[in-house]
Amino acid sequence: MKHETTATWQKGMSFDVALDGHTFAIDAAAEHGGENRGPKPKGLLLSALAGCTGMDVVSILGKMRMPFDSFNVRVEGALTEAHPKYYGDITLVYTFTGAELDEKKIEKAVRLSQENYCGVTEMLRHSAKISHQIRLNP
Repeated sequence: MKHETTATWQKGMSFDVALDGHTFAIDAAAEHGGENRGPKPKGLLLSALAGCTGMDVVSILGKMRMPFDSFNVRVEGALTEAHPKYYGDITLVYTFTGAELDEKKIEKAVRLSQENYCGVTEMLRHSAKISHQIRLNP
């Protein structure tokens, strides 16, 4: 399978990106010549990671019949100091709420996503140290 995306320059540092029938803007901050019309490209990597592992965990927990009321994945990336700057350390924080949370099932679902299923994790682990935390009913 092959995926394709196109970034079309608009003005300054701004591009409109087409992906899977959707269009969104990306841009740089003003101090880098942009107008902040959209997210920055590196940040989108973190969003892709959150979405990829989040979808895995929801799917796995559904198969385990483990209910939850809410769930989110926060991803924090620390950029390296030297150019080219990239995320050298990434932390994922999985937060769940619910009355019937099973910590062992949640831990298994997160582990399966991180070790077996999330392709974005696999791509990023070659350049970054990736760690995670799980928070239940914070």
